[in-house]
Amino acid sequence: MKTKRTFIPVFTLSVALLLTACNGKEAADTKKTQTTQTESGTEAVTGSVAESGTETAGASGTKLDDLYQQENQIFSDHADVWNKVFGMMNKSTADPSGNYGDYLADTVEANKDSFAEDELKTLTDDIETIRKIEEQMAEIENGNTASEDSDAKNDSEEASPFRDFSGQDYDGNTVDKSLFSQNAVTVVNFWFTGCKPCVAELSKLNELNDAIKSMGGEVVGINTETFDGNQDAIKEAAAVLKSQGAKYRNLSIDSASAAGKYASDIMAFPTTILVDRNGNIVGEPMLGGIDNQENYDTLMKQIQSVIDADSAK
Repeated sequence: MKTKRTFIPVFTLSVALLLTACNGKEAADTKKTQTTQTESGTEAVTGSVAESGTETAGASGTKLDDLYQQENQIFSDHADVWNKVFGMMNKSTADPSGNYGDYLADTVEANKDSFAEDELKTLTDDIETIRKIEEQMAEIENGNTASEDSDAKNDSEEASPFRDFSGQDYDGNTVDKSLFSQNAVTVVNFWFTGCKPCVAELSKLNELNDAIKSMGGEVVGINTETFDGNQDAIKEAAAVLKSQGAKYRNLSIDSASAAGKYASDIMAFPTTILVDRNGNIVGEPMLGGIDNQENYDTLMKQIQSVIDADSAK
């Protein structure tokens, strides 16, 4: 499957081993399958992938795993200061095609007064290392892009991961794609329990849910640690939600589903997206919590835009 970049490079999320820093890059125990088809390695009739193509995909995937592990270690080694950075992220400053190191540097520069001198030095050194790692990632991913883009089915799945949706709420009730079809807009918030900025915005998300109900909208949470019906994680997430007064629906989904794969490609948490009633993602994901007033106002404008478009149909 084509590796999707939201604002920043991402890879398979091993939810059981999430770092304390609010980034979702994981050194995955289960590697993402990189299907690379070459002109000489694909049979025209059957469309099957030749052994040489599979080996190439495996090698590039393993190298990417190694690089993501290196970045994860950087964030883990200096988790306290990086947690501060992740909490300051704003989607309006992100360049989806840019180097993640540059995005981090811009975020730090814009908030440098919030850091002590030794913290700034740590961040500067880490960012320089991350830039070099990202350059290597880009080379590998660009090498796979041409063949991966030829897989129209995968492209379609990535474009609309919520069209064939299923999951369960924390009470065990089944939820399907009608979740989206019954709303003009559904605000989907991706979070995990150990992410401080994620927890900090839960009460604001509950407030948002109350505000948009009458407008034809709904807020839904997806905690990535609760994938595949993980009951321990669900119990813990439910307790955190209750402590923050958050009563809107949170769902557990299958990690192997299209929505699960999409969530696994998210690197920075919290991340919030808008989905229309047809299951299409509208606009760009929002990084950072909506307890930040600027983010809240931006999100509300986007929500209104989706509702207006729905009403005009």
